Amino acid sequence: MKYLIAGLGNIGDEYADTRHNIGFVVADALALSLKTTFDTGRHASVAKGKLKGRSITIIKPTTFMNLSGKALRYWMSQENILPENILVIVDDLALPLGTLRMRKRGSDGGHNGLISIIETIQTVEFSRLRVGIGNDFAKGYQVDYVLGRWTKEEETVLIPRINTAVEMIQCFILQGVDKAMNVYNS
Repeated sequence: MKYLIAGLGNIGDEYADTRHNIGFVVADALALSLKTTFDTGRHASVAKGKLKGRSITIIKPTTFMNLSGKALRYWMSQENILPENILVIVDDLALPLGTLRMRKRGSDGGHNGLISIIETIQTVEFSRLRVGIGNDFAKGYQVDYVLGRWTKEEETVLIPRINTAVEMIQCFILQGVDKAMNVYNS
């Protein structure tokens, strides 16, 4: 069994440690748990690992968020991975800070990375792990908030949740999306 895990974010130092890059953070933690590292690949930084006999390709697109579909489609094709074995990790303003929610399929929820993926691979039939970043911003400041860096208080809430996100992804790979949703979505 082969799996593609895509952590979404934006490349560049100016985006490091921003709320929008939580997908990269979770992807890094997953790679670390599998004792693998990222190399430069086409349209993405790529890490490959194994978990109990399952092959896992982890990508962090280098195409910027609104073109994430290009990287996902390339690696999906390159590794011959079916949509049901894809998991996309994204930030979510609609969820309270640190909330983790896995879904089997669904809409883009207004997320530019998911919009790009759905348009590019022409299906909503892939799993996604939404990581709540909260919505503590004044009207008209959504972009500043999403592209802003974590506060120390937010980090204390978020850091333990990264390990839980990795556990959720491992459960998705080993036991399937339904089991992962039943165990971890609350």
